[in-house]
Amino acid sequence: MNSDEIKGKWKQLTGDIKSRWGKLTDDDLKQIDGEKDKLVGKIQERYGKTREEAEKELENL
Repeated sequence: MNSDEIKGKWKQLTGDIKSRWGKLTDDDLKQIDGEKDKLVGKIQERYGKTREEAEKELENL
């Protein structure tokens, strides 16, 4: 999923994101606001994953 798709579908994706990555809070999601790089960074921070792992998981969402 590219940055434009994430930004355009952000409200729809937040439920899926919360299900997949439960450690992300509502405040995190507000800060991310559909920006792919911020989302990948938060996944890395909360789950201790590499950037590549986080991006791959996001692609599989």
